[in-house]
Amino acid sequence: MRQLLILFLLSISVNLFAQLETDTSQTLQEISIRAYEQNRKLIQVPASVIIITKTQLSRFSNASILPAVNSNPGVRMEERSPGSYRLNIRGSSLRSPFGVRNVKTYYNDIPYTDPGGNTYLNQLGFNNIQSMEIIKGPGSSLYGAGTGGVLLIKNDSSSWHSGLSFNYSAGNFGLNNLNTNLQLGRDAFQNTFNYLQLSSHGYRDHSKLERKVFTWDLNAAVSDKGTISTHFLMGDLFYQTPGALTITEYLSNPKAARPRVGQTPGAIENKAAIYQKLFLAGISFKQKFNEHWQNTSTFYGAATRLLNPTTRNYGRTNEPHTGGRSFFQYANKIGDKSKINVVTGIEFQQGISSVRIYANKKGNTDTLQTDDEINNRVFFIFSQATLELPLNWFITVGASINSQHLTITRLSTVPVIEQTRKYNNVLAPRLAVLKQLAKSFSIYGSIAKGFSPPTTAELLPSSGIISTDLNAEKGINLEAGIRGTIRNGRVYFDINAFRFGLENTIVQRRDQSGADYFVNAGSTKQKGIESFLSWLAINSQKETMPNLKIWLSHTWNNFSYKNFKQLTTDYSGKKLPSVAKNVVAAGIDLSTKQGIYLNVNYYYSDPIPLNDANTVYASSFNLLGARMGWKKNLHPKVMMELFLSADNIFDVQYSLGNDINAFGGRYYNAAPGFNFSAGLSLHFSFR
Repeated sequence: MRQLLILFLLSISVNLFAQLETDTSQTLQEISIRAYEQNRKLIQVPASVIIITKTQLSRFSNASILPAVNSNPGVRMEERSPGSYRLNIRGSSLRSPFGVRNVKTYYNDIPYTDPGGNTYLNQLGFNNIQSMEIIKGPGSSLYGAGTGGVLLIKNDSSSWHSGLSFNYSAGNFGLNNLNTNLQLGRDAFQNTFNYLQLSSHGYRDHSKLERKVFTWDLNAAVSDKGTISTHFLMGDLFYQTPGALTITEYLSNPKAARPRVGQTPGAIENKAAIYQKLFLAGISFKQKFNEHWQNTSTFYGAATRLLNPTTRNYGRTNEPHTGGRSFFQYANKIGDKSKINVVTGIEFQQGISSVRIYANKKGNTDTLQTDDEINNRVFFIFSQATLELPLNWFITVGASINSQHLTITRLSTVPVIEQTRKYNNVLAPRLAVLKQLAKSFSIYGSIAKGFSPPTTAELLPSSGIISTDLNAEKGINLEAGIRGTIRNGRVYFDINAFRFGLENTIVQRRDQSGADYFVNAGSTKQKGIESFLSWLAINSQKETMPNLKIWLSHTWNNFSYKNFKQLTTDYSGKKLPSVAKNVVAAGIDLSTKQGIYLNVNYYYSDPIPLNDANTVYASSFNLLGARMGWKKNLHPKVMMELFLSADNIFDVQYSLGNDINAFGGRYYNAAPGFNFSAGLSLHFSFR
């Protein structure tokens, strides 16, 4: 079957050269970005920013954003089991045995990362995301504490119009993916309702996934100068966690779930899984007072309920929290040839969580082990000024002052234990300079300080030991880059180099029972070069002439411990675990006036060290995927799309979400082998 599919895709790609259409999508440098509240073309932004549009997301299947994210340099997204996402930006997974940490995330301008520092990115499905902007390097000057970068998610389309969409796809491993989208209203009053439901029984044993998400978004103009936006999200997520394997287990049967070992039950026996419900509601006001002043204010409330039976215990967590963000913008001319833009504001979050850990008796709660209440308060003030000077010079200066207060109360002991930790008055500045040498070419450099206190999951890990002695990470990032186009815009390039020195690096460890805990690992040296190149090789308005786009992404990392000694073992000079030295992604995009398109995608990763001693490595791997489809207007108001996608076409065995520094050599979580899906989309326009 796989060989027939490869031959079919190759034959289609050959035939397409006779009838390709012009690529009408915006080139990356033409898109205005929101990062650092610049609201200007990427060519004029002095920062390393990735833009992932819906067009780029649609190069792959409609089941996951992971391959689209990984096609960009400097970013690595992993899936330990279906639904269990990890994301790191210019870094390792040392702090993330599961989940997304140290990446500040905003959803429609709402703080999506909770006050404890955790981000439930796995709650969002493919169709909850229309675009993403990823800021690489510390974004503390405008987005608060964090050294791992910033993720800005939008779920609304820039080209809104009333209509109804229906999308369905099915594939290997019991995949069923349904999405419906209804847009009602008019330009000044826009309602968008979206419901998605995805299910799969998974590639491995005990890896079932079910995700249901409902969203309602309202955008309304309340006056000529004011708008209001409301966002409502309700999600219900369940997935089984098969657990990591030893190298022997992984090579003999990569589909197996973790077996029983001695007194520790296996994943199936203890029904290891995640049951997660999320509710989020937010409202944003944007008011332009005059030609110089405007304000944007956002307030939200959210709650997460998480049940997590594991091979060790059973966790029950409730995490209600609230917060907001408000800032003023001032823009004006300075003389005849200069401009200034100033952004000043505050952001705050407050959460009171309860975490109860029980013994796990075959998937049911048993004896209470610990009962903790966590009070977490985050507050920071930020300010940024951008000067646009003569001769196309742009200078950005920004800083934030961050404060975090944490109290953990252990109610399961007598007397009750209360531990408090404050991370106060940390200044995080940033300076960036850009010179636009021509209309389509610019160079930039920046220096920024990052500050990242430990998350509640690190202060209160699965070992149950309260770790308020953990110190915050801090570091300075130096960066320089060039971006632009040549050959009349046909070739786009974006290249940057960085050097990041991190102190008090937080590193995850596992004890003999498999529980994780965290330590400060001295200092690290992180150097890298990130490159992206796209070439519109053939482009013509004539129907008989083809259009062909080729793109290439490359990441070179040199991450190592600068000074780290654990008891009597010295890891100084060792490579940081979970970081590949070289990562390459590439692809070819084809489309025709007849509505046929083809996307071919390639991904390569160097071997990855799996422990601090660098004695164990995950092997390198090569992946090939493709998506082919046909779009057709059945009626002036009805559009149909049929598609077929395939991943891991050569059926490579590899581990995508490795467990770092795992006790007993349990490093490996096998990724799916060859798989494909087919789908249908219908869109009905009400205009």
